[in-house]
Amino acid sequence: MQSFILHLSYLIGSVTFILGLKMLSHPETARKGNLVAAFGMTVAIFATIFLYKYQETRYAEFKHLGNLGWIFGALVLGTVVGTMAAKKVKMTAMPEMVSLFNGMGGACAMLISIVEYNHMAHEIATGVMVTPDMGMMLVIVLGMMIGTVSFAGSIIAWGKLNGSIKDKTIPGGQMINFVILGGILVLAIMVLGNMMPAMQTPMFYGIAILAAMYGVLFVMPIGGADMPVVISLLNSFTGCAAAFGGFLYSNPVMLTGGILVGSAGTILTILMCTAMNRSLKNVLIGSFGGQKAVAGEAKVGGGTYKEISLNDTAVVMAYAQNVMIIPGYGLAVAQAQHICHELEKVLEEKGVNVVYGIHPVAGRMPGHMNVLLAEADVPYEKLLEMEEANESMGSTNVVLILGANDVVNPAAKEDPASPIYGMPILEVEKAEHVIVNKRSMKPGYAGIENDLFFKPKTSMLFGDAKAVLQKLVAELKQV
Repeated sequence: MQSFILHLSYLIGSVTFILGLKMLSHPETARKGNLVAAFGMTVAIFATIFLYKYQETRYAEFKHLGNLGWIFGALVLGTVVGTMAAKKVKMTAMPEMVSLFNGMGGACAMLISIVEYNHMAHEIATGVMVTPDMGMMLVIVLGMMIGTVSFAGSIIAWGKLNGSIKDKTIPGGQMINFVILGGILVLAIMVLGNMMPAMQTPMFYGIAILAAMYGVLFVMPIGGADMPVVISLLNSFTGCAAAFGGFLYSNPVMLTGGILVGSAGTILTILMCTAMNRSLKNVLIGSFGGQKAVAGEAKVGGGTYKEISLNDTAVVMAYAQNVMIIPGYGLAVAQAQHICHELEKVLEEKGVNVVYGIHPVAGRMPGHMNVLLAEADVPYEKLLEMEEANESMGSTNVVLILGANDVVNPAAKEDPASPIYGMPILEVEKAEHVIVNKRSMKPGYAGIENDLFFKPKTSMLFGDAKAVLQKLVAELKQV
C-alpha cells in the first residue's frame, strides 16, 4: 500500500510539473501554474520522506529515511530564506536571483553525484561491490560535470549581473577552455574505464575542479548583452544535471522535472539566439557587450540630439491617436512600472489607444519586461510581441521609449560593422514621433552608441523614468 501511494504521489508530482509548465506559457495563468507545480513538488517531497524505502547496501534490508530532524530543519531554513529573498528582491535584481537559484540547483546535482560516488567507493572498499557499476558511474560523472559547470557559471553570471564581477577576456581564453575540456574528458574516460583504480577518487575530484574552472572561464568573457542567453543556457544545464539525479535514484519526479527544465531551457536558448539573429557559438565566443563604449558623447557621425520638454511631450501624446510604449531596463531600474500603467490609463481617458512593444531580449533576462508590466497589472492584451509591434509601427503617432537602448538601435539594420548587425529590432523610426527617456546619453548595456538618438524624428526626454512619468502624468491631466 505504501509503495502504491508513493508512486501515485510521484505521478501527481510529474503531472503537475507538466501542467504548471504549460500554464506558465501565458501571463494570466502563470501564477496559478507556479502554485500547481509547487503543490506537486510538496506532495513528492513528503511522500519521499515518509514512504520511500532504500537499501543502505545492495544486500541490506529496505528501510525508511532517517535524520528527519536534519531534513525538516533544512526544509524550514530553505523555505524561510527563499520566501524572504523572493519578497524583498527588487525587479531589477530578479535576473541575478534567477542566476543564483539556478546555481544552487547545479550545486545540488553536483553534491548528489559526489555523495553517490562515495557511496559506491565505500561498497567497493568493503567488498559489497567488486567493480564499479559502469552505467551508474556514467550517470554520476555526467551529473557532477554538468552540475559543477552550471553552479560555477551561474555564480559568475550572478556576480556580473549585480556588478561585482566585471567582464574579463583572458588572453588565449578559448584555447584554455578547450584544454580544460579535454582534460575533463580524459579524466572521465579514465574513471569510467577504471584504468587506474588507486587513483580513481583523485581523478574523480579532479574532474570536479576542472569543471568548476571551465564554468568560470566559460562565462567570464561573455558580454553583458548576451547574459539573457547565458542564463537560459545554464538553466538547461541544471535541468540536465537534475535529470541524471532522477536516473541515480530511479525517481520519476526528479527525472520529469529535470527533463522539463533542460528541454525548456534549451528551447528558450534557441529562441533567444533567433531573436538576436546570432548563433549560440557566436554568443559564447563573441563577447557582445563585453567592452563598454565611452559614455557621455553628445555627437555621433556629426549628428546632434534635440531635447523635448515635459509640456510638449504631454501635448504630443494627448492629441495622438496611437501611442506605443517601449519598456527597457531603465524602467525596471526606476521601478516605474506602476506610474507607467497610470500614464496608460490617463491617455486612454483622453481617447488615446496605448499599447506596449516588447522585444524578446529587452532587460536582463528572458521575459523581464513581461514580468515587470504584469507586476503593475498591465493587461496582457496590450503587450505586443516584436513582430506585431513592428507591423503597427507605421500607424503609431508617438513612440515613448523608457530606458530601452540596444533593442531600438538602427545600427542593427544599417551598420554591418556593428556587433548587433542583423539583430531584429523594434523599428521605431516608422512612427511619426519618437521620444526617448534616458537619464543621460550613456550607451546601453551592450556599450554601443545609438544613432537613433540623433535622428530627425527623435527627441530626448532626460531624467529618471519614475520622476519623469510622474510629472508627465500631472501635465497630461492639465491638458
